[in-house]
Amino acid sequence: MLIRLSIRDFAVVAHAELDFGAGLTVISGETGAGKSLLVDALGFLSGARADAGAVRHGAQRAELSAEFALGDSPEAAHWLRENALDDGDVCLLRRVLHADGGSRAWINGRSVTLGQLAEFSALLVEIHGQHAQQALLERRQQTTLLDTFARHPALQDAARTAAQAWKALRDERAALLARGDVGERRSWLQHQLDELDAQPLDPVALAALDASHRRHAHAAALMAACDGALDALAGDDALPTRLQQVRHGLQREAAHEARLFEVDAMLDSAAIQLDEAQTLLQRIRDDLDLDPEALADIERQLTRVQDLARKHRLRPDQLAAHRDALARELESLVDADARLQRLDADLASAQAQWNAAAAALSASRRKAGDALADAVSALIDTLGMQGGRFEVTLDANPDDTPDPKGRERAEFLVSANPGQPPRPLRKVASGGELSRISLAVEVATQAQGAVSTLVFDEVDAGIGGAVAAAVGARLRALGASRQVLCVTHQPQVAAAGHAQYRVSKTAQDDVTETAVVALDATGRIEEIARMLGGAKISAEARAAAKRLLESA
Repeated sequence: MLIRLSIRDFAVVAHAELDFGAGLTVISGETGAGKSLLVDALGFLSGARADAGAVRHGAQRAELSAEFALGDSPEAAHWLRENALDDGDVCLLRRVLHADGGSRAWINGRSVTLGQLAEFSALLVEIHGQHAQQALLERRQQTTLLDTFARHPALQDAARTAAQAWKALRDERAALLARGDVGERRSWLQHQLDELDAQPLDPVALAALDASHRRHAHAAALMAACDGALDALAGDDALPTRLQQVRHGLQREAAHEARLFEVDAMLDSAAIQLDEAQTLLQRIRDDLDLDPEALADIERQLTRVQDLARKHRLRPDQLAAHRDALARELESLVDADARLQRLDADLASAQAQWNAAAAALSASRRKAGDALADAVSALIDTLGMQGGRFEVTLDANPDDTPDPKGRERAEFLVSANPGQPPRPLRKVASGGELSRISLAVEVATQAQGAVSTLVFDEVDAGIGGAVAAAVGARLRALGASRQVLCVTHQPQVAAAGHAQYRVSKTAQDDVTETAVVALDATGRIEEIARMLGGAKISAEARAAAKRLLESA
């Protein structure tokens, strides 16, 4: 239940604090005063897209917050726990809208995404704006309302899951068939693999082949370099001999300078390194040989690798991964014929599972459709459409392809007057009739819902007199089990409220501001009298307002 709504620098509202209780709270005011701004504020707190125009002129940002008690919202409390955002029995939603169009949102002081805010607020508050009447004319929305009234999410989930499983199998079968003749594909893949497997393609083998090519291609230069180095390291005047002579000379004088021992140790290490270098150099020289045939063979291998790379339009270092991918595809085609047969059997099974799930969903919809028709017919009869009849029909889809939403779509029919056959709602309802039918459907469906706070924005448009009184009575009755907020311009509806706020607008020094005031008993009489009689309130209007309040 909504406890408090705080608004700062929002549209033409500089600052407003509204406290709410249980039952029906009505919000009234002159035309253009900004009554619907309160609904808009709740809409932004429910995840509506940020709008820079919502920020009050001259301000840098608008700040909105709403405090909810969670005692009557167990699903919301569970969502908070699941998302580690719980903080006791009260929840605070906050949204800041910036003048540049950006926004931020918080739940219980922790930053959340707009999607999270919308998902969570949908468990707390349901807003029925003036656009809802037009949405009611859409068949998709009518099916959604019927499912809401039926309260069968498990049946919907079963139909959706079965349809998705069938579609996945169908797509796999189509992909398998799109490969063409499986036997021909297998032969082609095997041929490609035979060509690729005949060459060293992995990075290590390619690197070794390239190194071997460089060694053979430069064998003469390598041999000359090794011979020259070996000559420098051998003989009486070679580096090792001269190094040994240097060491002997230093050793004779080391007794007079201790640091010469360190130099001798370094030269000893150098002598060892020279000896090892000579040994390795001799080994390398022994491995070198001028072999034109080996060089030609290596070049042929490199040419074949380059040819394969061009053929497959890849770099040489990508051929190994391509070969592995072809091998996996070939493996998948080994039992392709058997897989197709299994897919056909699985598709038939998935179709049967969807048929069963869709049949159960259809049966629940038919039962709910009859109950919804009875409930709405009874409601519109009390809303000034005596003898009117509301019906729900289910039209089957054109084929039996598994549909995640079931095998039919709902359509609402209405007969506004006795003796007239029911016709689609979108074709027959006038503006005033649509308002009443919309309210009746919303009251009937939301009475089944779990959302604790319902907001109605001028759903009483186009009606008046006794019908308005009946609408007020229905909203008040709904307020017995749910918290209801209603923006209204009808005095009969306003009188039905358990509490009332008045919205007024003033202009001073070219600055327009809207104020929101909670009304006491006297204030309600004055406000309802204004709604009855206009700007000049007469004693008769006050008396009539008092009677309306007493009768409510």
